[in-house]
Amino acid sequence: MPTEESEYLADIARRVTSSWPSGLDSEISYPLGEVPITTYLRRRAALAPEEIAISFYGYDMTFAELDEQSDRFASHLRATGIRPGDRVAVMLPNCPQFFVAFYGILKASAVLVPVNPMFKEVELTYELADSDARVLVFWDALAAIVGDVRAESVVERYLSVSIGECLPESGPYRVPAGLDAPAAHPAFATPFQEVLAGARMVALEEPELDALAALNYTGGTTGMPKGCEHTQRHMLYTAVTAIQTQRLQEGVSLVYIPIFWIAGEDAGLLVPVVAGTRVVLLARWDPEAVLAAIEIYGVTTIMGTVDNYVELMDLGNPDGRSLASLRYAMAMSFVKRLNPEIRRRWREFSSADCLLREAAYGMTETHTIDTFTLGFQDGDADLLSDPPVFCGLPMPGTEFKIVDFETGELCGPGTEGEICVRSPSVTTGYWGNAEATAAALKGGWLHSGDAGMIDEGGFLHYMGRRKEMIKVNGMSVFPGELEVLLSAYPGIEAVAVVGVPDAAKGEVPVAFVKPTPAANLDATAIEEWCRNRFATYKVPGVRVVSQLPMTTTGKVRKEALREQALDRGPA
Repeated sequence: MPTEESEYLADIARRVTSSWPSGLDSEISYPLGEVPITTYLRRRAALAPEEIAISFYGYDMTFAELDEQSDRFASHLRATGIRPGDRVAVMLPNCPQFFVAFYGILKASAVLVPVNPMFKEVELTYELADSDARVLVFWDALAAIVGDVRAESVVERYLSVSIGECLPESGPYRVPAGLDAPAAHPAFATPFQEVLAGARMVALEEPELDALAALNYTGGTTGMPKGCEHTQRHMLYTAVTAIQTQRLQEGVSLVYIPIFWIAGEDAGLLVPVVAGTRVVLLARWDPEAVLAAIEIYGVTTIMGTVDNYVELMDLGNPDGRSLASLRYAMAMSFVKRLNPEIRRRWREFSSADCLLREAAYGMTETHTIDTFTLGFQDGDADLLSDPPVFCGLPMPGTEFKIVDFETGELCGPGTEGEICVRSPSVTTGYWGNAEATAAALKGGWLHSGDAGMIDEGGFLHYMGRRKEMIKVNGMSVFPGELEVLLSAYPGIEAVAVVGVPDAAKGEVPVAFVKPTPAANLDATAIEEWCRNRFATYKVPGVRVVSQLPMTTTGKVRKEALREQALDRGPA
């Protein structure tokens, strides 16, 4: 006798099947087999050794070179005592060395810990300690920050990267300031290039597909960030389904979103290697470089924020760059929302063949690409849907259900509740946090904390964040993390952080702080303290209050604080 859930899922599956785009395979297809990502790199290097894998401001790295250099780094890690399961942290902006480190760590069966290069000391210290990283690979421009945390760090060895060492004397477009600076390796670190040159090659066994391969840190509404445990199977599944549903089997992709983000990891590090295609890598957003790269390299796919596309259109392509190669432009809506007028402008600006569409629904816990929207743009149906945030259909092999937030009961089509997802890429758990793992993973389902619904056609709609995560220019800021960090400021008795809308940044955090009886807190001083310790996008506006509004059960009434922040009236 089928269970209620099995009947529910069968009904959703029928709806999804009826809405599936014609010509798109609904079965998972692994182009070179269900093998580790590192094996895909080896096979791409064997099949097309001279094909370019990465283009970076005029520097090209072939698949064979990426394979050989990552072998060297893996051999170095093994020779210096790194064993399967040991954590290796990487604190780099977008650069070819990130690729070498990424694949070298995976080939050594070690565990990648990508670290935000915008972190300040307190954030870096926490993430290195929580992951128990034994090695840190970092950009030499960050030597001062890294040096400041060494006394409290568990890291045993430091490897410094000079990005400028791989740049040619002149390139096709402007290099961001500081990227081409002369090498400045600190005394406590070994130069990364020296490590590669001196590595003695060792035999490397194929990594296990289901072994821990990465800790991708996310945050939560309470406490400090958590490391999402991911395997190479998770990475492979995400890559192949993205390729399949976004038609990325061939072409050239342009990536400037940070590859330490899991979305950037998918778009920049994984998809091109699995597909065997070139990625044109930029260190950061630069509209003139983007336009030049599209023309020079024949870019077919680009991903960015809606704000990026609007900026490109407002710039107006003054040099008359050809954008004829573009086929797909994927948009992430953080500040501006994609709408029919922006799409219409984009068609006129680029070419009639280049479609601007929303990217997928996803989370760090799921390796972030859980749905696809390609194929549902006729008549702007995706943008004019009701409810308005249209996320498309689940990837092949992914299932969604909607449950009541309070009771856990299944919610039928058209009913709002909590989005739950089950797929081959859902995290195995939160690193060292059994309590959080048990709360999020129940019966094979990840409970997202996000509000959403599945409509009559089987399409997922995102209704809002039940969690309190704040998006500042697309960067995730978690109130719980800021509350923990701010509690270290002398004289703060209690603190609550909320997000409020901001015309320029989408949202910004606002911290309400209650002083201890003897303290005389100054909001400006607290903000300056935060600027010296937190990544810029995390720095909150501060309001000193005599009391925090509380519920009868002793919880902070954050909606009341949000209203105060919006009114900017007396607290």
